[in-house]
Amino acid sequence: MIIIGSDHAGTTLKQNIISYLKSKNIEYMDINEDNKENDDYPDIAYMICKKVADSNNKGIAICGTGIGVSIACNKINKIRAANCFNTYMAKMCRAHNDANILCLGARVELDCNVNDIVEAFLNTEFEGGRHIRRLDKIKEIEKNNKGGI
Repeated sequence: MIIIGSDHAGTTLKQNIISYLKSKNIEYMDINEDNKENDDYPDIAYMICKKVADSNNKGIAICGTGIGVSIACNKINKIRAANCFNTYMAKMCRAHNDANILCLGARVELDCNVNDIVEAFLNTEFEGGRHIRRLDKIKEIEKNNKGGI
């Protein structure tokens, strides 16, 4: 299942992606179906992360630039969120980093159609191998940094 949400800036992009997911018969959960003008990206990011962190689900978080949701998501243990502008970034964040949340910006110019980015993210598998060592280091940072630096 794909957990998707957006702040007020990303409502239209979120709806476009949901239409795409429906057309591909991909199960999704819109964590804030009734977008409000005061939907703040840290709140949306946290709601998505709660549903993704301890599951095999992936998420899509959207704000104006994708930067805010990316920063907020990456504060949560077990989350690896990547702000992607093209299919190459979407493939690499999955293949090399096992990213579980795709971050997108509704107010930025993408290098291609957003549905191609979503498809690349959803259909690329983690390569494992040498990348596991690096992910283990990230997990160690998370474990040791619970109280901050």
